[in-house]
Amino acid sequence: MKLEKAIGDFLRERGWTLSIAESCTGGLINDRITDVPGSSDYFMGGMVNYSNESKAKHLGVPMDEIKKYGAVSPQVAKKMAQGVRKAFGTTIGLSTTGVAGPTGGTKEKPVGLVFIGLSHGRRTLVMKLDLKGNRRMIKEKATKKVLQYFNEILVEKAGLKT
Repeated sequence: MKLEKAIGDFLRERGWTLSIAESCTGGLINDRITDVPGSSDYFMGGMVNYSNESKAKHLGVPMDEIKKYGAVSPQVAKKMAQGVRKAFGTTIGLSTTGVAGPTGGTKEKPVGLVFIGLSHGRRTLVMKLDLKGNRRMIKEKATKKVLQYFNEILVEKAGLKT
């Protein structure tokens, strides 16, 4: 919980707010963020948008982009992060989309492929992960990587260490 607390302290100090849209991680990031007492100061809410329809309806991800690039793509991760940020009116939006397995993988998009989206200000960053393990391991590894990545981006923005 040290990482989640550091993220929370950083957000609280700046008056920034966070919302999260999860697909392949199934709510694990939301769970870890809300394990911190007082997280309601900066965490406005999250969604598990597992289906393509949910991504389109609740996050505004265009269905034509989902069809063109696939739900597991940097384009969709970016739109998810922007969409959840807009839906909750937060400073920062985070998203995950990926293939947790054991089925659903292809040669182009194998099991363990995950994209993280992070929207803040006018920028939306996307990071690609190639994870190994069973379904639960991939979900947990992706969750950990999201929190580490988010913390690194915050540290870089502020020019200080948490």
